[in-house]
Amino acid sequence: MKINKESIPTTMQSPDTTMRAQPNFGGMTVCFNELPKGTDFTPLLQGLANNSCHCPHWGYVLEGSMLVIYYDGKEELLTKGDVYYMPSGHTAIVKEDVKLIDFNPTKEFNEVITHVGIKMAEFGA
Repeated sequence: MKINKESIPTTMQSPDTTMRAQPNFGGMTVCFNELPKGTDFTPLLQGLANNSCHCPHWGYVLEGSMLVIYYDGKEELLTKGDVYYMPSGHTAIVKEDVKLIDFNPTKEFNEVITHVGIKMAEFGA
């Protein structure tokens, strides 16, 4: 099974942001995201358990960097070339324009992305 990143459906598009997600890809949701410096997921996760993302992610950073902040206070800077596993209980802030691909359990991913969509609507984004 394979898919070209251009074939992954776009779920969010703005001048500096492209988020793509393909559910049911080998039992997971595969995402390809391009996010600008300064993107902060923290406000979008408010209201979830511990105000953090409960979806684990496995992925690879193609370009840029992103700071991951875990519920327990631990921080990790993901940079170009890093393969990562991000367990549940985190938020993230993009430090340099980032391109990454990640794989997510579909159920948890859908719960979080639905919540994020509601928060974005509340913020008028």
